[in-house]
Amino acid sequence: MEARLIDSHCHLDRLDEEPDAALERAREAGVEALLCVSINMENVRQVIGLAQRYPMVCASVGVHPNERQGRDVELQELLSLAEEPEVVAIGETGLDYFRAGRGPEWQQECFRLHIEAARKSAKPLIVHTRDAAQDTLRIMREAGAAEAGGVMHCFTGDLETAQEAMEMGFYISFSGIITFGNAAPLREVARQIPDDRLLIETDAPYLAPVPHRGKPNHPAYLREVARCLAELRGCPPEEIARITTANFRALFRCR
Repeated sequence: MEARLIDSHCHLDRLDEEPDAALERAREAGVEALLCVSINMENVRQVIGLAQRYPMVCASVGVHPNERQGRDVELQELLSLAEEPEVVAIGETGLDYFRAGRGPEWQQECFRLHIEAARKSAKPLIVHTRDAAQDTLRIMREAGAAEAGGVMHCFTGDLETAQEAMEMGFYISFSGIITFGNAAPLREVARQIPDDRLLIETDAPYLAPVPHRGKPNHPAYLREVARCLAELRGCPPEEIARITTANFRALFRCR
């Protein structure tokens, strides 16, 4: 795969190997850049520090809806962190009713706060949603998420959900889940997303694609996601790399 890939969502700080080794593996696999995503305020400085240390890494700031133990974040803190030059996005944030965390009310309040931060900082939003599609879309509409735009990360929903999100200016990102044997409906959705709304990710160290399923995931495995998506859409993997790299740079406005 000659065209270079960008991993639009991973957790470099949580991998089972040192960043130097993980990034070298990624480069050898054709990954030229990645977005290291924050999940709580306790690790946000580590995430930003990785982006400061490695030119191929950029960062986000936010609190995951499943966070149980971490401290709450204030709007001004998010806005201050968003001013760091390495920070290109707010999140990940959203709703997850499968693992309720601190409960739906807390998740919804936190989600609204992140949307406000994205709007005020003019940074795109990274949205996580699981078993909560309708509430996620409703809050996005009510809170003005379209003003910021962003990405529905690790998308597993139906085409209608994707279309509603795209109408608000959001991209749709697919992970290694599209390679799973039980993911036929999701693969059909992946076939139908317009080129200019498409992103790919690993969500490493989670959700390793086939043939690595069941093992820790790594940014180097992004090429398996690109290959699967290329097969689904009837194009060369190089075309998926070109499209998704251009979309990443358009959305996150980063190096």
